[in-house]
Amino acid sequence: MNKVFTASKEREEYVRVLDYLPYGRHDDERPTYQKKPLIQAIGEKSFILMELTPKKGKVPMIHERLYIGEGEREVVDHVNRRLKYSELTNAAKTELPHVLAEIVKDNEERFLDVYNKSYPITTRLHILDLFPGIGRKFANMILKERKKGEFKSFEDLTKRVKGLYHPEKIIANRIEEELKNENVKYRLFTMK
Repeated sequence: MNKVFTASKEREEYVRVLDYLPYGRHDDERPTYQKKPLIQAIGEKSFILMELTPKKGKVPMIHERLYIGEGEREVVDHVNRRLKYSELTNAAKTELPHVLAEIVKDNEERFLDVYNKSYPITTRLHILDLFPGIGRKFANMILKERKKGEFKSFEDLTKRVKGLYHPEKIIANRIEEELKNENVKYRLFTMK
């Protein structure tokens, strides 16, 4: 069982900027005048980490949402390659949890399904058990409240499940865990 829940196979159309490198990669041994600026970003659908080249004279802001789909792009000239977590700059790694939480919050309906439609993976393991910060106690509370009716929003979830705070950060932490660990057994949000 590789993809358990909501990983998307669609091409990324939008990314969020994690870091801007005006002088390119630090391991590029060419003289500074030959280096091109780079952007490290993460896709919004499948959370693919990627390296982009901005158009000449364009300087993106950290957390900025950029279009990389088909057609005219304002800031991005082209996508260079897919990155591994270990290839991110320290600044990008620092911004990643914040950007992931923003993506989850901005797509609340999609990610609310995690709490509304999660299911057992095995007889002893439930999808909710895979989330950092949700132990057996919270998983049981979520499942009990869910029987009374689906959660309408993250706010509704935190009101009905006492002690559960920032459900978007819980999901963001799971996504980050999947990005960090290439050998994670159950991928809920990312693609290998």
